[in-house]
Amino acid sequence: MNRRNVLKGMALGLSSFYLSKSYAGRLLKAPYAAGPFKPTWDSLAQYRVPEWFRDAKFGMWAHWGPQCQPEQGDWYAREMYMEGGRKNKYHLQKYGHPSKFGFKDVINEWKADQWDPEELVGLYKKAGAKYFMAMANHHDNFDMWDSKHQPWNSARMGPKKDIIAGWAKAAKNNGLRFGVSVHAAHAWSWMETARRADKAGPLAGVSYDGSLTKADGKDKWWDGEDPQELYAQNHPLSENSQDNGIIHKQWTWGNGVSMPSNAYCEKFYRRTIELLDKYGPDVIYFDDTVLPLWPISDAGLRIAAHMYNTNIKRHGKLEAVLFGKMLNEQQRKCMAWDIERGQSNSIEPEPWQTDTCLGNWHYERSLYDNNGYKTAKTVIHTLVDVVSKNGNLMLNVPVRGNGTIDAKERAVVEGITDWMSINSESIYNTRPWTTFGEGPAIEDAAPLNMQGFNEGKGKPFSAADFRFVKKDKVLYATMLGWPDNNPAIIKKLALNNVPKVQRVSLLGNDAPLDFEQTAEGLKINLTQNIPGDTAYVFKIDGAIA
Repeated sequence: MNRRNVLKGMALGLSSFYLSKSYAGRLLKAPYAAGPFKPTWDSLAQYRVPEWFRDAKFGMWAHWGPQCQPEQGDWYAREMYMEGGRKNKYHLQKYGHPSKFGFKDVINEWKADQWDPEELVGLYKKAGAKYFMAMANHHDNFDMWDSKHQPWNSARMGPKKDIIAGWAKAAKNNGLRFGVSVHAAHAWSWMETARRADKAGPLAGVSYDGSLTKADGKDKWWDGEDPQELYAQNHPLSENSQDNGIIHKQWTWGNGVSMPSNAYCEKFYRRTIELLDKYGPDVIYFDDTVLPLWPISDAGLRIAAHMYNTNIKRHGKLEAVLFGKMLNEQQRKCMAWDIERGQSNSIEPEPWQTDTCLGNWHYERSLYDNNGYKTAKTVIHTLVDVVSKNGNLMLNVPVRGNGTIDAKERAVVEGITDWMSINSESIYNTRPWTTFGEGPAIEDAAPLNMQGFNEGKGKPFSAADFRFVKKDKVLYATMLGWPDNNPAIIKKLALNNVPKVQRVSLLGNDAPLDFEQTAEGLKINLTQNIPGDTAYVFKIDGAIA
């Protein structure tokens, strides 16, 4: 079989293909841990999301690495090489021309000298997070741990600290489940911009630093290091590589993308397996369509099997959660579905997750300057909505290059803390009710776009919007605004729709509220003081038979 047939076999998802003797030596160079799970879709379909994750509901994420050092937002390592763009202009002013000072040199500037993982993870625990996730690498290909497979890592360069070890210890000390996010599979095409040159100006035609080799490092700070271990650019360019937006159409390893070598895929596999074995995370998030390098390699399938099998060995049962994006029905049986910056519009049959951010994924100073962060109210509304649909929320708080979060981010986290201190019983250990909610926002909900990206596109929540969850025989109805007029009315709890309600109270004040259940709905007299300005949870007894 030739390479075209290999790719065809993978694209069709023929699990037996991966185990064929003809290609075992070529594609399965490094073994995966033995156990009940094999690197096939049929075998991975045994997976069941663990109960701890279903109960946890809320996690927090540090999407932090050397791209945060310039404080210019996401995708800096790619866009600093895009001539005329905002990040390119900033780079020229701050650091100089990218032929002389490239992303490798930004790494050298990054020291993380004020990083205190214990303090930050403790802050997130206080805000109600039950699991914590740390970025292990990004599309920039830089590993955030003491990696024996990737010399460009945080223990050897930049801060010269094992960042993942620090985060993992802090999570353990705070009693939180630990997770890692892995993004590096796409460095092969993502970093192609580093091979460009200016088209105009005094340095027109002078190549950026993306094609430098080990020999070019003589008498430089990186003497003895090979930039190609970082940039991974010893390959033909993808079709239309000069088109800055083409990467989005090639994310699934098609549409003319340059095809990664077996060596590249195998290095990615070994790095990720080392990460799992060394730090033992219970959660792993892949910033990929389905799984890393799918469908051109089975590396992602092998990683999934390895993680599940080693997790069972460590815990005595399967406690692992592996996230994939843009999953079909079969793939959602094999891992947990993640939606980026968006929500499902219905109760999903299997637990899932929304991942979102207070600002940009990598720290961007202008959002602080211009008050551009999500508010605590927006985060809480998102959490309540997602939980009502059988989901969890993973929230990223962008970290500055020095390892701190700014005062405005901290204020948002503290606002979440205040609300959760009163209302968390309506979040943890809950399950969806027969319907997730009611109100005008449902009718105006924005559809999902590819992997997500529908947050903030629908009608804002109001006092007429409710979200429901249950715990045992208790129904929690969260009102997403405070009505101008009394009483509050919950139409779904009309007398003929549910059993007779016995008691209603507002979390934060256990005193019973006066109510009337009619054919129109459950009418609740709001005689208590308004508890905050975010979301208000009614605890209702009797509505669940």
